Amino acid sequence: MNESTFGALAELVAGGRVAVLSGAGLSTESGIPDYRGPTGLARRAEPMTYQAFVGSGQARRRYWARSHVGWRRIGEAAPNAGHRAVAELERRGLVCGIVTQNVDGLHQAAGARRVIELHGGLDRVVCLSCRARTARAELEERLVAANPGWEAAAGQINPDGDAVLTDAQVAGFRVVDCTGCGGLLKPDVIFFGENVPKPRVDECFALVCGARALLVLGSSLAVRSGLRFVSRAAELGIPIAIVNQGPTRGDSAAALTLDAPLGATLTALVSGSAGELTAAGGTQW
Repeated sequence: MNESTFGALAELVAGGRVAVLSGAGLSTESGIPDYRGPTGLARRAEPMTYQAFVGSGQARRRYWARSHVGWRRIGEAAPNAGHRAVAELERRGLVCGIVTQNVDGLHQAAGARRVIELHGGLDRVVCLSCRARTARAELEERLVAANPGWEAAAGQINPDGDAVLTDAQVAGFRVVDCTGCGGLLKPDVIFFGENVPKPRVDECFALVCGARALLVLGSSLAVRSGLRFVSRAAELGIPIAIVNQGPTRGDSAAALTLDAPLGATLTALVSGSAGELTAAGGTQW
């Protein structure tokens, strides 16, 4: 690690009122792979689009079968040292809020309080007709009951809980609908081709614009959904720090960038010592 860069990062965070923008790279140490970082380089994932989901029963069967398998990985994942460090920085009054592009709920599980889930959360399901929201655990029980004896092993799991299955594995899977109105059920997340609700976007902009600094964690900023907040911070002259493994689209706008493991770096940030990086993984709060 570049200790002078780490020192500058520590000084930036010590000033307080830091908004955090987190991406999939923060959750890789919890066993959830990312799309574009080191654990995602070998994959060529094709995420479900909103248009395909609502327009095709076959697409919905494919999605729910794959997600039913993938949810086991997401649902059982535990916060890692990076999530715990961010929550601790918030508890100390240094982080004023978190905008996360992740749908795994791990920031909240680590104890963070002000978390805006930009793309929603996989732990909830929404009916596209009556808009009723229910717990994912409830849906999982219904899917198990509707598919007795169905079992499939996945070759890989994507960050959105999508497991890679063959067409033959998917073919016999039965989808269930809303118990209230019979409408189509969808995970309470934003699919590709679907817009993030404007009030949620406005809330994210308000957090970033009211911050003294923006800290980007584990995001390549490859898509506009997250990059727009970095662009706004740059327009306002708000200092931007990026900690990620690999380059990002926001590097040119950043006051400092650090290519380093997230868990160890953030743990060292909390402890105040770059020299403690090797022991960081065991730190608890």
